Amino acid sequence: MNTHENRKKILQISSYPPPRAGWGVRVEFLKKHLEADGHQCVVLNVGRNRTTPSSEYETVMSGFDYVRKVWRFSRDGYVVHMHVNGESPKGFVLTLLAEILNLLAGNRCVITFHAGVEQVYFPRSKCPWLWPMYWLIFLIPRTIICNSEAVKAKIQEYAVPASKIIPIPAFTRQYLEFLPVDLPPHVEQFYKRFRNVVLTYIRIREGFYLDELLEGFAILARTSPEIGLAFCGVSGDVDEGIWDHVQKTMTRLGLTDRICVIDDLGHDAFRVALSRSALYLRTPTTDGVASSVLESLALKVPVVAAENGSRPAGVVTYVATDPRDMAAVVERVLANRDRVIAAFPTVEIPDTLIDEVRLLTA
Repeated sequence: MNTHENRKKILQISSYPPPRAGWGVRVEFLKKHLEADGHQCVVLNVGRNRTTPSSEYETVMSGFDYVRKVWRFSRDGYVVHMHVNGESPKGFVLTLLAEILNLLAGNRCVITFHAGVEQVYFPRSKCPWLWPMYWLIFLIPRTIICNSEAVKAKIQEYAVPASKIIPIPAFTRQYLEFLPVDLPPHVEQFYKRFRNVVLTYIRIREGFYLDELLEGFAILARTSPEIGLAFCGVSGDVDEGIWDHVQKTMTRLGLTDRICVIDDLGHDAFRVALSRSALYLRTPTTDGVASSVLESLALKVPVVAAENGSRPAGVVTYVATDPRDMAAVVERVLANRDRVIAAFPTVEIPDTLIDEVRLLTA
């Protein structure tokens, strides 16, 4: 436990569960770790549920409310830890506002730049006209955290010194700690119906190759009556037009009885479902390494993922835009599941939360 003099105030600006996705899960673990060490940690929730009151986070009701709260906490001595990626112009604006407000209050913030080397507006070669904006976003913070050495190299292309960028994988041994819990009844029944359940965690929005996912699964369903698809993550950040299209596609392909739609699962339930799955399927290409991929490998569950240049050893990849390739790879992995698992590399799972807490409280 820290003495009173050593206690820090950290303002996390991020999405926050529910739904349980990506960096929101990381922030949840980070908040608990900081508080357990005696620090003060407040989350300013800019996610889909940002207007829903909760004791776990501060709501954001509007743009003005965001500015007002960032300034209030900054003046109270909180150091901003901003979470952003290269996917959203809105995220760039929120980041610059938070960085500048925190600096005006006398604090140098920390940012975590999430996801992989290929995103909508990142790296520099993809959108060179955004160089001045990224340069400023990366100039103001005292420290930049990213997921890997590959992403660090891409951030350096914006004239950022290497010493300022610290790669910390968005995965930690605490992710593997879970209590056995009962799955929701319809999910439990689904796992009992099918010997080979393929679990995928998706978002109903662009970038998750949902058409390719469904078409590839339809190929598998035609040849194997023992395979089912657990379609998790259908909550929160949902594009209603895309979701309507997905439902119609499920019906057209005759898959409604072979797919279990799951709104969201808590930490314990997700890991129970993952550990009971025949394999984990990951469809996006902008996610970098992805913590759920590392979780799956650590639980000895095979992973089939769209190739993005960042998949860790042990993952079997396919071409994201090719549903036939996806189906062929899944079929091959299921047929050779024991051998795939036996070939997993032995990797020590670090406690990366400690590393991140040290940076934030330095």
